[in-house]
Amino acid sequence: MVSKDQAIGGLIFIVCVIVAIGYVMALFLPTQLFSLFNALPPVDFQLWLVAVPVLIAFLVVLFIGAWIGWTMATTPPPKPLEEIEAEEKAAEEEKEEKAEKKKKE
Repeated sequence: MVSKDQAIGGLIFIVCVIVAIGYVMALFLPTQLFSLFNALPPVDFQLWLVAVPVLIAFLVVLFIGAWIGWTMATTPPPKPLEEIEAEEKAAEEEKEEKAEKKKKE
């Protein structure tokens, strides 16, 4: 018995293989593919088969770049290392002072 995740993964795999085969057929054998469905191929069909995925990929790359830029622009800068080291040193000194006070008591 397969789990739900494995079933979904198998379904995604099958759909992707079918779409890939259809895409390759439509790109390289458009007349044969359209004759299977009794349809006339549009003149610019192969151009759109390439242009649409390239446009989507380009927009995804631009969106990721914009997201990275927005994140960098809205994130406050980190504290300088000198400040962090000074805070750590002060905390250690405070702990030592407390330990010394406990020893004296």
